[in-house]
Amino acid sequence: MSPASPDDPPPAAPEAVPGEAPSPATTPRGRFAPSPSGRMHLGNAWTALLAWLSARSKGGAVVLRMEDLDPERSKEHFAALILEDLAWLGLDWDEGPGKGGPFGPYRQSERRAVYRQRLEALTARGLTYPCFCTRAELRGVTQAPHAGDAEPVYAGTCLRLTGARRAAKRELGRGAALRLRAGEARIAFEDLVLGPQMQDLAAQCGDFVVRRSDGVHAYQLAVSVDDMDHRVTEVVRGADLLDSTGRQILLHGLLGGTPPAYAHVPLLVDPDGRRLSKRRGDTDLGELRARGVPPETVTGWLAWRAGLLDRPRKASPRELADGFSFRPLPTGPVVVPENWMEDMT
Repeated sequence: MSPASPDDPPPAAPEAVPGEAPSPATTPRGRFAPSPSGRMHLGNAWTALLAWLSARSKGGAVVLRMEDLDPERSKEHFAALILEDLAWLGLDWDEGPGKGGPFGPYRQSERRAVYRQRLEALTARGLTYPCFCTRAELRGVTQAPHAGDAEPVYAGTCLRLTGARRAAKRELGRGAALRLRAGEARIAFEDLVLGPQMQDLAAQCGDFVVRRSDGVHAYQLAVSVDDMDHRVTEVVRGADLLDSTGRQILLHGLLGGTPPAYAHVPLLVDPDGRRLSKRRGDTDLGELRARGVPPETVTGWLAWRAGLLDRPRKASPRELADGFSFRPLPTGPVVVPENWMEDMT
């Protein structure tokens, strides 16, 4: 069968692809995937520690991936500082920047050809279509979304454009993004922290962007391809990314992969309930290191708030790995008080 033309009516929406647990025979492989847009803070360290502990407690490998897809926000000096901060915390990795590995590259900026190839495969099956909607409607699609960022449900404005209408828009100089046809997909999965989940993509987001109009591949596509290619079996990340999971599981299924298990952990927040900011000095790892704060103070406090210690005390990641479980985690956001280090005295 010949590939579908972009002007052909799109095929029926793909069937829902339920989440699947990795095969028990698969070597556990966790990952931490920071964005080099600033210095790590306590919230980043919290997620990295929990991802590391989960993988190490199973005797698994840890993959470090640098999510530097957005050229406007990603800075190489921040990437270097992230590697330093992780090493300072005692969180090592088996594959990734500075280590290499059999499934590299491990920087998204070096994987653009891979994303292009997978996107071409989806397009050849008629699963994508060009979208000429304004840049404002496509805001932030290369960045991991966060809780509180209102993402409008796409109404399918460009889904039924004729070839003539598309040509007319291109003649006006309108660049086209690419959207994936989510259709009526309903995605079921078992979150390792939050339990059973069901996401209705039509109600949640509609057809979603997989490549921006300036040619930069979208977060949802890149992270799905990366997790597949890096053989990741478990993704531990903040609860603000829960809504992305259905889209990524759908992409795994369409690209012939098995989705990893997902664990969405509570967020660390300021006393006013807002997500921690990289501008808050007492949680910035660079400032903590400059003040001579021991790394065991940071990891011990985080472990205590995760329910892994019965009292606040210094602790290294290695002494926390044995018997690690997500079960003691609090059910809601974790407040970081202004004087949080006083707990450690």
